[in-house]
Amino acid sequence: MEKVIYQAKKPLQGTVVTPGDKSISHRSVMFAAIAEGTSEITGFLRGQDCLSTISCMRQLGVKIEETEDKIIVHGKGVHGLTEPKEILDVGNSGTTIRLLSGILAGQPFASMLIGDDSIAKRPMRRVTGPLKMMNATIDGRDYANLTPIAIRGGSLQGMSYVSPVASAQVKSAILLAGLYANGTTTVAEPHKSRDHTERMLQAFGVDVTSSELSASIQGGQKLTATNVHVPGDVSSATFMLVAAAIVPDSDVTLTNVGLNPTRSGIIDVLERMGASLTFSNEKTVGGEPVADIRIRYQELTSTTVEGAEIPRLIDEIPAIALLATQAKGTTVIKDAEELKVKETNRIDTVVLQLQKLGASIEATDDGMIIHGGESLHGGSAESYHDHRIGMTMALAGLISENPVSVSGTDAIAVSYPNFFTHLEELQGDS
Repeated sequence: MEKVIYQAKKPLQGTVVTPGDKSISHRSVMFAAIAEGTSEITGFLRGQDCLSTISCMRQLGVKIEETEDKIIVHGKGVHGLTEPKEILDVGNSGTTIRLLSGILAGQPFASMLIGDDSIAKRPMRRVTGPLKMMNATIDGRDYANLTPIAIRGGSLQGMSYVSPVASAQVKSAILLAGLYANGTTTVAEPHKSRDHTERMLQAFGVDVTSSELSASIQGGQKLTATNVHVPGDVSSATFMLVAAAIVPDSDVTLTNVGLNPTRSGIIDVLERMGASLTFSNEKTVGGEPVADIRIRYQELTSTTVEGAEIPRLIDEIPAIALLATQAKGTTVIKDAEELKVKETNRIDTVVLQLQKLGASIEATDDGMIIHGGESLHGGSAESYHDHRIGMTMALAGLISENPVSVSGTDAIAVSYPNFFTHLEELQGDS
């Protein structure tokens, strides 16, 4: 699908109810499925990725009901899943395939996982390698690095694993396998990654020990059903925050935004660049900090994004790159090699597409350099079927001299089905 976005003729104004957090939505269904009892989930993100998780859990024998305002999961217990009759298709969801691999590694049956063309290119050995070290039997293309991935669970053995990358998906897969393992399983990381798994497992009654750079779990524990309210996704909120930050005189409020400190790097970057942010209605929901955010347009200055901050905003870097095109000075993003193994190589795609629209931006081995203050002239851009690239290019249209035509915008439904509706409402076009 192709969408044409025109320059904003007036400031963005209004309030947006932030869509549910994708990471937490995935986990809520998976954990409820292996819990004992019935869990109700509100605020669930009904994007394509999270619906893939529901589909896979149903194929594993879990009864899941969908009503207008909630998801009801009838848990089967840690050992209650059944062998799927068909191949498990995760669609475009890297979270689904990696976390589910951890659960399946401990099951007494065989299963096979596939996904779309993007998933077929994403590295799985970072997950399958440690799971095989725990005694799971796993095979796939390129020595279990690429889908299809076949998993036959075994009698798992706990271990201490030092991950070479700060990845919540890797950490979560190993911890979930640790539920089925003998002894203690510990994962250490070079930098702290998002900790939704640790927080939510604790909400389901599991004892998880966490420190700044590691997490441990004892095998043999059970999950007890609990109701989950999913906060708004800060990664989705980012696109509306950036829109307001680049369209002059805008004043936008986003409600119910999850501000987990392992995910809120974008807030720090916006504040460093001079954005006007105020927070209200601050509270804790299901162990996750939540607040409403008001952003008012203000001129921005450049910054450097690097090091331990990268895992806290890895999904927001495409939007930060666009933001930096409108800031005074030169912004440097580095230590972000992980961008190369997302839905696309996001270093290359962001740089190429913004260059096509007139930005002064160049790629580096581990990030990009953006020279701000350049006006964008518009033109044609591609999403490469990557939801975050699609949204970034759409926002570029708001500040380009000529319209921006973005191809493949249907991919945006993966994480933000109402993206264009919300953007139109803020422009007063609803």
